[in-house]
Amino acid sequence: MTENSLKQPFGDRLSNALKARKTPLCVGIDPHISLMPSLFRATGQAEQIEKLYDFSYACIKAAQDHVPAVKPQVALFEKFGPEGMRVLQQIGQDAKESGLLVIMDAKRGDIGSTSTAYADAWLGANAPFYADALTVNPFLGLDTLEPFVNTAIKNHAGLFILLRTSNPGSSDLQGLQSENKPVYQHLASKLAPMIDLHKGKTGWSSIGVVVGATNPSEAGLLRKQLNSSPFLIPGFGAQGADASMALSGLTYDHKEPCYQGGLINSSRAITFADNTKNVTTHSEFVSAVIHNIHDSIEKLK
Repeated sequence: MTENSLKQPFGDRLSNALKARKTPLCVGIDPHISLMPSLFRATGQAEQIEKLYDFSYACIKAAQDHVPAVKPQVALFEKFGPEGMRVLQQIGQDAKESGLLVIMDAKRGDIGSTSTAYADAWLGANAPFYADALTVNPFLGLDTLEPFVNTAIKNHAGLFILLRTSNPGSSDLQGLQSENKPVYQHLASKLAPMIDLHKGKTGWSSIGVVVGATNPSEAGLLRKQLNSSPFLIPGFGAQGADASMALSGLTYDHKEPCYQGGLINSSRAITFADNTKNVTTHSEFVSAVIHNIHDSIEKLK
């Protein structure tokens, strides 16, 4: 990824990465220790931190040149304290140097100056953690998004705002009816002007939303409502959504040809599939993950 490309708006960089890789697949880096092959598990804290990095770097090495982006799950690094966050800091740089877009899945959100501090930490010019885009929580109000939007746009980064998520309990709040529409549709209406304001030359905005693959009919409606917004789409693979469900919120560019309009995340089906469980070397793990990436790419064609 060149310095010139980093100066382009995130929406344009994402669109160009989708054209280059010809797949919307995003590899989730979710270091669940209990799911890792024994190769990446240790009894001591210091050794486990080292293996946490080994696992994460192996995921990046496998993803490089095959997919447009990776998505580290921040909580699974944060649980290890400062050492875990140093690993996250390093893999963000590693992924950047490998030509991958980095979607930091931190789901930050708060009021006023606190939001500004969060935005500076992840999206600022001198941010300690590299991120091309950050997931954020809008449910404290739209004013809490302003610091994230301002910092992201200033630094050519992006956001993915939680809108309609894939977890079973998402309907508890997101699906509540108000004035004959669910809350998530009201939120989409309020986000639409902000999203359209930050469209790049490709027509895609740098302000995206999270839309789960497990509700394809809803994703289709949201695509019509937010036609310039990139979608970050969880739920494909281990969470139960098949390829057709996951693709329902994307558009297809017949000129390129490729899917546009977002990223479909997959983690466990790629990094913790059966063929990874008994590997004994890093190279075996990388080879297994590459195989799983190619399998997912084929499903998403």
